[in-house]
Amino acid sequence: MSRRRLFGALAVAVLLAATAAGLLRSSAPDADPVREVARDLRCPACQGESVADSTSPIAAAMRQAVADQLAQGRSPAQIRRWFADRYGDEVLAGAPAGGMSLLLWAVPAVALLGAGGAAIRTLRPRRRRRAGAPRRSPAAAGTAPVTRVPAARRVWWASGAGIVALVVTVAVAAERLDGGGPPAAPADPVAVTLQLARDLEQRQRYDAAAELYRDALRDHPDDGVQLRLGFALLRAGDAAGAERTVRDVLTRSPDSPDGLLVLGLAQRRTRPADAPVTLRRFLTVAPHHPAAAEITRLLDR
Repeated sequence: MSRRRLFGALAVAVLLAATAAGLLRSSAPDADPVREVARDLRCPACQGESVADSTSPIAAAMRQAVADQLAQGRSPAQIRRWFADRYGDEVLAGAPAGGMSLLLWAVPAVALLGAGGAAIRTLRPRRRRRAGAPRRSPAAAGTAPVTRVPAARRVWWASGAGIVALVVTVAVAAERLDGGGPPAAPADPVAVTLQLARDLEQRQRYDAAAELYRDALRDHPDDGVQLRLGFALLRAGDAAGAERTVRDVLTRSPDSPDGLLVLGLAQRRTRPADAPVTLRRFLTVAPHHPAAAEITRLLDR
C-alpha cells in the first residue's frame, strides 16, 4: 500500500472512530438515574447551570425531590412534568427532540455514511483499459495492471471536506440548540425555593425546609417567609430558633396571629410559664384562626 493510500485509510478510520464515539456518548444513559433527570432541569438560582451540576441549596433540594420520586417508581418523564407543572416550563433545561434538534442525530449518521462511501471509493483498486486496446477476456483480466481513477481522489477529498463541514455543523448546532432556541427566562428562584420548602414540609423534612426558607429570606426578606421558617424550626424541634425567628416579626407586627401562635408553642418548650399568656393573646387577636380550637383545648387541659 502506498503512503498516500495509507494516509487516506488512517484519516477515514479516525473520522469513523470519532463520529461513532460521538454517537455513543450522546446516546449513552447516565449511570446515576438522579443525575440523568437532574441534568434536564435548570437551577433557578444559578446562571446556565443544571440541577445536576449546581451546588446551591435549591439544586440540592431539587435533586432530593428527584430521588424521592424515583424511589416512588415515577419515570424520568413524569418527574420532569411534575417540576414543570409546579414551577413552570422555565425549569426545564432542554427542549424535546424534534425539528432542527434532530440535526444533532442526523449529522453524525450522515458523516458515518459519507466516510464509509469515501473509503470504499478511494481505497478500492480499479482496472481500466487503455484507449484502443482490445477487450480482454475475463481470464486475462486478472493480470491487467491496476490503476487509480483520478476521479476517486476527488471523491475522497470532497467527502473529507464534507465530513469536516458536517462535524462543524454539529458543534454549532449543539451550541445553538442546547436550550431549544433563544434562552428561556429563568424560573423565579424565590418562588421555586418557597414551593420546594413547602413540599419538604409536607414530607415532614422540616430541617431541609428551614434551610430553604433561610435561603429565600436572604434574597427576599418577608415576614410571611420568616413565619414559615419559624413553623419549620418549631416542627424540626428547634424551639429556641423558632422563638428568635418570630420575635423579629412581632417586633414589627405585635399582633401577628401566626407570630403569636409560633411564639406560644415555642415557649411551651423554652419557657412554659409564659406560654399560656402568649397563647391567650393569640386567641384574643385571632379567635377564628384555623388553630384556635386546638389552642383552646390545649389551654383547657
